[in-house]
Amino acid sequence: MKIGGFTLSIIKTIELWPGASKDSIGEHNQGCPSLTLYPVSKGGLSSAVIVFPGGGYGTRAPHEGEPIAKWLNGLGISAFVLNYRVAPYEHPVPLQDAQRAIRTVRHHAEEWQIDPNRIGILGFSAGGHLASTTGTHFDAGDRESVDPIERQSSRPDVMVLCYPVITFSREYGHEGSKINLLGKTPDEKLVSLLSNDQQVTAHTPPTFLWHTADDAAVAVENSLLFAGALSRHKVPFDLHVFESGRHGIGIADDHQEAYIWPEICANWLKKQQFA
Repeated sequence: MKIGGFTLSIIKTIELWPGASKDSIGEHNQGCPSLTLYPVSKGGLSSAVIVFPGGGYGTRAPHEGEPIAKWLNGLGISAFVLNYRVAPYEHPVPLQDAQRAIRTVRHHAEEWQIDPNRIGILGFSAGGHLASTTGTHFDAGDRESVDPIERQSSRPDVMVLCYPVITFSREYGHEGSKINLLGKTPDEKLVSLLSNDQQVTAHTPPTFLWHTADDAAVAVENSLLFAGALSRHKVPFDLHVFESGRHGIGIADDHQEAYIWPEICANWLKKQQFA
């Protein structure tokens, strides 16, 4: 099968933690944690992007998963959809799943014909929070681990954040995501640690952000705060705010303003040598 002139390999799903006990709780954690592969073949190494669907850390929105992977395939990018654990699992479980996904793709890079230095992440809403957490809380891997996957770095090379939850501040935070991830009475130090605009450093990956100005669910200030932090630390970023639009519009192909975001993002990915 071909998309955009690129040949797709067989789509399959793999376990993130092979051999681990299956203790999924609730319908939204069935089959988790796992990674669904949407690889492309282009006669050489491709870049890769791991997609984190949104859902308030309580579920994962299907329209922010496979359709995004297929759009990435059309750009010649191998895509992966992360089926990460959600409530009642709390932090650090989703982050551990996200880090494991990056390590897994990096470990299998040669087998899957992927450049290990071009592995990005893309997240929507709470999936955007998970992505921004992953991009600000990474490590170089444990070189002494008996598990070769755990020896790999968990740092993404680029981030794409789509109407993301960034902060858990009282003023702009998304309360549902905060409760699902941290519980009803979290320690304030943990709240600050996972308000990711406060965690940006010069080592944070280049980032593409987009939001709608009147998003009634996740305030646009979330993207503005993160962009401001990137600017202060001189991290390359691209920020696009559309005047109007509801939350959770995904690929936005039927939206009169934000429909253009995939094209703008594709151009940015090309600049980052991903497409």
